[in-house]
Amino acid sequence: MRSPNRAMRSPHDREILRLAIPALGALASEPLYVLVDTAIVGHLGTMQLSALARAGTVLTTTFTVFNFLTYGTTAQVARLHGAGEHERATRLGMQAFWLGLGIGMVLLVALIALADQAVALMGARGEVADEAATYLRISALGAPAFMIAASAQGYLRGISDLRTPLIILVVAQVMNALLEVLFVYGFGWGLEGSAWGTVLAQVGMGLAFARIQARGGWRKPRLRQIVPLMRVGSEIAVRTTALVGSFLIATAVLGRVGDASVSAHQIVFNLFIFMALVLDAIAIAGQVMVGRLLGAGDPGAAREAAMRMIGWSVLAGTIFGAFLLALGDVLPRLFTSDQAVIERADAIWLLFALSMPANAAVFALDGILIGAGDTRYLMWGMLAAAVTFIALSLLTLQQGWGIEGVWWGLVALIGVRLITCAARFASNAWASTGARPREA
Repeated sequence: MRSPNRAMRSPHDREILRLAIPALGALASEPLYVLVDTAIVGHLGTMQLSALARAGTVLTTTFTVFNFLTYGTTAQVARLHGAGEHERATRLGMQAFWLGLGIGMVLLVALIALADQAVALMGARGEVADEAATYLRISALGAPAFMIAASAQGYLRGISDLRTPLIILVVAQVMNALLEVLFVYGFGWGLEGSAWGTVLAQVGMGLAFARIQARGGWRKPRLRQIVPLMRVGSEIAVRTTALVGSFLIATAVLGRVGDASVSAHQIVFNLFIFMALVLDAIAIAGQVMVGRLLGAGDPGAAREAAMRMIGWSVLAGTIFGAFLLALGDVLPRLFTSDQAVIERADAIWLLFALSMPANAAVFALDGILIGAGDTRYLMWGMLAAAVTFIALSLLTLQQGWGIEGVWWGLVALIGVRLITCAARFASNAWASTGARPREA
């Protein structure tokens, strides 16, 4: 009879850890761009910080929608890598590079042309709008490099190399901080200096990723090979847009409820994003391992590894939920001393904490199904969840349910995603083997 300790171990645990830890480091480095910008610009004045907030929201939302360059590339390269078709995996990675460069160039032109309209949508007026638009136009110059880095990260993750992206991203963060201090305070360039520092750091990051990826040899762009990436990318993009859109709607609804409610939501949502970093790291391990094992023709091992990832993710969610319950009287006060905001945070705290295990399972299942190439199903499942949330949000406004109604809507969104993803995982529809996934 096996001992309890042996029963709790799995041959997949070590690899999950090996992949998840550098993935967590890379994910944690991404918000540092905004934090560094905020810390440096915050000392310039309220107007500059307000302008940065508007422009930063536009950039973050735009770049998040295009994270399919990373996720979609990871899944397809991992499957080819697992099937032993390393040359095809390299070719696909290079086509992802060209797709990223193309998207980056389109974003560059669009952000420059529509900067004034974009910051106006964020509520910027007068001098704040002028500064925000200037920051956005300068930052747009880094879009091609950012998208190249996104596609290259997907390729490197697909071949199970998560250490190289971590190193490049950390170096880019250090460059960003040093250049911003030099430009903002040394040269006195103000908010524009912050934008130029970030752009130069992103260009260096993009060149480093391009050089690493080019070791397999440069190849011309081939539309026939780019089209499958675009198909998967469009499905992931719709899924991501629906999710991000739901979060934006939550903020918009609470903005109509009152300042205390929207402030409390911001505090709780920031903690949610922090937890998402840990869970997304495990989900990335799922993308890599599931894609590789299915490509190698071993659906049994893929399911076994997936079960371990779900288990570890739910454990992390449970620990975080318990942490939130234990510190429910402390954490909100670290962010604000406004009693009205604290009271509104208390109103949803229990719901927020108890939803963590289910949310963790959703993250893991999402990563597993992306790794399996089951992106069309994920897209429709996310759209169903978003429709459910939007309906409840409108009802909340009509009935005056306030922040509790919005957060019950977010829990319903998590619930629909959990039901749809779990139902798919329980079937064998996702576990197609070979170099390419079966069409849904």
